[in-house]
Amino acid sequence: MGLMVQKFGGSSLASPEKVLNAARRAVRESDVGSRIVMVCSAQGDMTDRLIALAGSIHPEPSEREMDMLKAVGEQMSIALMAIAIHKLGRQAISLTGPQAGIRTDSFYGKAKIKTIDTARVRRELEKGQIVIVAGFQGVDAEGNITTIGRGGSDPTAVALAAALGAERCDIFTDVDGVYTADPRIVPEARWIPHMDYDELLELASLGARVMQSRAVELAKRFGVPFRVRPSYSDAEGTLVSEISRELEYVDVRAAALDANQAKITIRHVPDQPGVAATIFSEIASSNVNVDMIVQTASEGGLADMSFTVGRDDLARGLAVSEELAARLGAARVDSDRKVAKVSVVGIGMRSHSGVAEKMFRALADEKINIQMISTSEIKISCVVDEERAADALRAVHQAFALDQGS
Repeated sequence: MGLMVQKFGGSSLASPEKVLNAARRAVRESDVGSRIVMVCSAQGDMTDRLIALAGSIHPEPSEREMDMLKAVGEQMSIALMAIAIHKLGRQAISLTGPQAGIRTDSFYGKAKIKTIDTARVRRELEKGQIVIVAGFQGVDAEGNITTIGRGGSDPTAVALAAALGAERCDIFTDVDGVYTADPRIVPEARWIPHMDYDELLELASLGARVMQSRAVELAKRFGVPFRVRPSYSDAEGTLVSEISRELEYVDVRAAALDANQAKITIRHVPDQPGVAATIFSEIASSNVNVDMIVQTASEGGLADMSFTVGRDDLARGLAVSEELAARLGAARVDSDRKVAKVSVVGIGMRSHSGVAEKMFRALADEKINIQMISTSEIKISCVVDEERAADALRAVHQAFALDQGS
């Protein structure tokens, strides 16, 4: 009898009717012989409401207590799901992350899963239970509740699928699967039936909100194929796995927009060996994730160092940068919250030339200025003004004819 992991996001559980719909899916799979582990996110905007509640009491609440608070949303969801399955006449049990054996490090709000002790989950499955696990949360070595960051139910589901040796892992969401771009911005965006891990990993890290990037990393590392499927229909969605060789002829698979960007520039940094290492070592030590980095040509022994961070990290990144600027003798620190990142992704870029030129030409034709550029084997990203970001996404989508398929 095969084992299946089903993950349901917050929008798929936002009402009693949607909870019952998800419960029926699990029961249907159970009735055909599958053992089912469900992973549930907090309902709707519950996590945002909890964060706002804490903020109304204290402007800078303790990170530990915030994790205690945010974990409540998933606990509500799993209890309601168990109740829904009981109503349908089946056995089910809800387990928090700690009860399900999910052990993490101690970085509150951004914890990483270290190990999963599957003994409790396996015991409950042997009893014939549908096991419902709270996503987004775990426990550290000191017994503190931790959360895994936005979208943390995705890595929970993939990690459980890997640890349990699941035959299938379905990520249910409120879209038909992965698209060539965000259809809310690009109406002609096309559904993609099959993607490579690397392509979705890049898209997830570039602003596409279908999957959390850490979940895709886990899936690739442990060889867990999964489907991104709609919760409102029986459509198969997008299969994500190691892609077959013949599909590598597609140079660009999709385009993405990340509006959650900010730019920090340290002006007139001494252009000396070790300075960049010092800057980015200290920024990393502050748990700020840096994305794109550009250093201007040295003039008079000084250079400007620009880099992008998530907007949530801007205040922390600025504080560290200003302290570094004072210590290194730099002139000043500037910041810009009104930037966005537009990217194209495709494993076919490894064997195709001219992709960068086509992207830059598309932006130039729309008179969109490029502030920063970053490339990899399968990705090209450009930082542009936030006001022109949607235009930029539509321009590159059209330039690569992504609406027409391969």
